[in-house]
Amino acid sequence: MLTSLRHLFRYRALISSLVARELKARYRGSVLGFFWSFVNPLLLLLVYTFVFTIVLPGVHPPELEPFALFLFCGILPWTWFSSSLLEASNVLIAGGNLIRKVLFPAEVLPIVTVLAGLVHFCLGLPILAAFLVYYGVPIVAGDLLWFPVVVAVQLVLTLGLALLLSALAVHFRDIRDLLANLLTLWFFATPIIYALSQAPAPVRRFLNLNPFTHLVVSYQEVLFQRGSFAEWPRLILLAGAALVVCAFGYFVFDRLRDTLAEEV
Repeated sequence: MLTSLRHLFRYRALISSLVARELKARYRGSVLGFFWSFVNPLLLLLVYTFVFTIVLPGVHPPELEPFALFLFCGILPWTWFSSSLLEASNVLIAGGNLIRKVLFPAEVLPIVTVLAGLVHFCLGLPILAAFLVYYGVPIVAGDLLWFPVVVAVQLVLTLGLALLLSALAVHFRDIRDLLANLLTLWFFATPIIYALSQAPAPVRRFLNLNPFTHLVVSYQEVLFQRGSFAEWPRLILLAGAALVVCAFGYFVFDRLRDTLAEEV
């Protein structure tokens, strides 16, 4: 496994080129091209603003105003997370021609999927930042220093799950359909469309078992909520757990590596 990890570092140029190819392929033939990476989150934020300002005003606590921005702080990382896992569950099957090549490192494909999602996440951040400035939401500089840490923890966690799911989905094709339903449940079990403090105490204990809860709360505290960043102890624990998940995901992938070409 350690040998495979060392080899993976040598493939960084291949990973970069595949990420660029993936991003170009996504918008190939479209008129706006990469501009859609900015248009999509902008339209999403405008829709949320319209719904929660005009259609459903006053359905959330005043401290969450503007609610569309609070919601967007959770939706943006969730979109990266869920889309990466869904695409990773099918990426080895779709890339079967590459997998059958003896010298091609199969783990590159789920990694490329996650990194491409990270690029889209980063392209959505200027839209969020512009609206935070527009609405005058104060940002504490000390808290903002935690932002790259939160992104790094999500990246490691997502990579581990993507590697695990991509390898298992080759052998169990039902995983993609199961995952789509699980992600729906996972979304509502994460405080994205509501604040964690709004949940009843028994439910809150259940929500705290969800690792993505602490990522979303961290994003909300760093980008939206006023005051000090109080989520950092749980974030540090989650970072350790994410490293374990990533190591386990790569271990399972490495053990199943020799069977992938036969199954795709």
